Formats: sequence, C-alpha cells, structure tokens
Amino acid sequence: MPTTLGWNDIALRLALTLLAGGLIGLNRGEHGRPAGLRTTILVCLAASVAMIQTNLLIVAVGKSQASFVVMDIMRLPLGILSGMGFIGAGAIVRRDNRVLGVTTAATLWFVTVIGLCFGGGQIILGLISLGLGLIVLWGLKLLEEHSDQDRKAALTVTADRGKPAEEEILARIRSEGFDVSAQSVTYADSSRTLSYEIKWRDQPGQARPPSFLSPLSSRAGILGVEWTQVR
Repeated sequence: MPTTLGWNDIALRLALTLLAGGLIGLNRGEHGRPAGLRTTILVCLAASVAMIQTNLLIVAVGKSQASFVVMDIMRLPLGILSGMGFIGAGAIVRRDNRVLGVTTAATLWFVTVIGLCFGGGQIILGLISLGLGLIVLWGLKLLEEHSDQDRKAALTVTADRGKPAEEEILARIRSEGFDVSAQSVTYADSSRTLSYEIKWRDQPGQARPPSFLSPLSSRAGILGVEWTQVR
C-alpha cells in the first residue's frame, strides 16, 4: 500500500469499488435476496473508504517511514470484518428446519473483502476476486439448479388398528423410489398414527407431492394422510 495517495488513485479505487459492489448486488437483487444492489454497494464502499482513510492517515501520524514496520495494519480490516459479522448474522434466518440467508451473509462478507482490496490499492487482487465471485454467484447457480439434491419430508398416516399392515404402507412408499430413514407408531384407543421420515433426490424447486399419497389416502382403513416437505 503506497504511503502517498493522489486523487486519481482515490477515484480509481472508488470507481472499482462501486463496480464490484454493483455487479454482485445485481446478482443478489435479481433473485430477490435481502442484500440487494444498494446494500452490497454500501458495504463494499464502506470497507474501501475505511482503507483509503487509513492510507491517508499513515503520513499524518508524525512518524518516519522506517517506523511503519511496527504498525499493525491488520487491526483495521480485522475490525471491519468483525463488524461485518453482525450484519451477516442478521441476514441469516432459521425457519422451521430450513436455514435461509447464508449465501447473502457470505456475499456481504465477500464484498467487504473486495472493498478492502480496492481501498488498500490491491487492484489486481480485487479484480481477480471480483471475477471469481461473479463466477460463483452466476455460474454455479446454474449448476445448482440442474443438480439433484437430497430432499426430506415427514409423512403421517392415521389408520385403523387392524389394516392396512405397516409393512404394506412401507412397501408402497419404497415402491416409488422413496427411502424411509426413520419410522414410529403411536397407538390410540381405536386407531394408530404412523410417522415416517422420507428421503429422496430431486431437482431444486420441485415441491410436487408423491403420487402414492392419493391411492394411500383412499385405501381402506386409512383415516388421514399428512405430507410435510421439509426441504
């Protein structure tokens, strides 16, 4: 990091910071994420301005250039990243068994680091990081959308005490390619409740209920069927 900055250097760093925050913010905004265009630009710009301010203050501390080696210049970026952790934590939400906002929090942390790079004058490193970040956010998103993922659901069947047999219900579930990771039975006076944890693989966004639910619910002895997709 050079000890003397001109306004041309400052303008270049700020322009690249705005470009980086804007490009990454466009990706988050078009997917309706909480941290959109303005948020990512502000986070990236704040980190960059903080590093530029440090760069400008180095020459104003009244020390010789030889004394710079005793200065811990990592304190500022570490403090910025620590503060960024609070904002990132606020973007993460747990809803039932799903955790949302992890990618948004990671994106905010990432644009903070990019802002530190541009603000500190590491232009090449910042540009390479920006390129890699865009590949991850745009390119790997397409890969995720076309890759099968593990899905989970909870199936609750209320049935008479007699029929159908538990083995028959289990065989119907497995006949369509679903795996049962856990099961339990609760008995009442005249009925029983069978609970199943179902696992299978499918593409993201496929929330269709399995085809075996309809014939299972109309089966003699079945009082009720409840399907809750977890993920």
